[in-house]
Amino acid sequence: MPVGTNATVKAMTPGEMKELGADVLLSNTYHLYLRPGHDVISEVGGLHKFMQWDGPILTDSGGFQVFSLAKLRKIKDDGVEFRSHIDGSLHFLTPELVMEIQGALGSDIAMVFDECTPYPADKEYALNSLKLTTAWAKRCKEAMRNNTPPSPPLTKGGMGGVTQNLFGIVQGGMFKDLRKQSAQELIEMDFDGYALGGLSVGEPKELMYEMINYTTPMLPRGKPRYLMGIGDLMDVLEAVAAGIDMFDCVMPTRNARNGTLFTSQGRISIKREEYKRDSGSLDPYCRCYTCSNYSRAYLRHVFMSKEIISMRLNTIHNIHFFLEFFRKMQEAIGNGEFSNFRNEQTPMLQDNFHK
Repeated sequence: MPVGTNATVKAMTPGEMKELGADVLLSNTYHLYLRPGHDVISEVGGLHKFMQWDGPILTDSGGFQVFSLAKLRKIKDDGVEFRSHIDGSLHFLTPELVMEIQGALGSDIAMVFDECTPYPADKEYALNSLKLTTAWAKRCKEAMRNNTPPSPPLTKGGMGGVTQNLFGIVQGGMFKDLRKQSAQELIEMDFDGYALGGLSVGEPKELMYEMINYTTPMLPRGKPRYLMGIGDLMDVLEAVAAGIDMFDCVMPTRNARNGTLFTSQGRISIKREEYKRDSGSLDPYCRCYTCSNYSRAYLRHVFMSKEIISMRLNTIHNIHFFLEFFRKMQEAIGNGEFSNFRNEQTPMLQDNFHK
């Protein structure tokens, strides 16, 4: 899922995202609550109409964003007090308010409000964090049950007529017994889907993989399983092998704006001097708009000149590259050939992306 934190995938239009093959976009509850405000978005017809995207939207609850504020927050049993990163104003997010915000936005998939466990964290902290996450998940589900539908009614991709889906988030730090406890408690609440949170927060890759492979098989096979905030393609292959279905990450878009491009021949920093006179396409095996029309020399020129088109062309390519990787992976899974796909892709990713 490409990330459109502030109701936009940076440098891209919704029409372009659809042309590139994006099925779901992700927006963020915390950021839209602070600016422009969920009441504003509700008044203009909901998030789909606001951003002119007629496909499904997933809204993150804001738990990770509050977690990232660190010194600007205070965690309490009822919720989290924090100061806005925009103007320093004081706010208090509760599970009930988070569900009210997501209801007003009208997203298709809402996430429960969770307490993201940092790394490293001792077991006592991880257990207390887990207890909060479970209690808040119950309150989120109850709030959704009690809330009247926002106006206009929630729709599937802004077109259909289905109720909002709610996903639980498994926490527990790097402790297997706590991960198991969290998963079991959430499964008992019967959510529409389940996410793994609290990963890629500074822990070693081997430990992250251990948690993914241990926890994912516990989650119901008939419901979506979502690994939050993970986009490195080596990590994706590991997680898909474990049974994960959904991913989001700012990696393709953020790297694009910084001049780092992902190609079949490896990671390229387009600012390098060697590309100044390079008349070749960015990726000879890519059929995206950028690769079909522009040379590496041009892409370097507009990047170094800080032209707006640089962000757009780079983003088009990186999103295309990632979505094409997922398309091929889906095809391999459908043909029962995922193991072969993984074996073929792993050496290329190790050689070209992880030197």
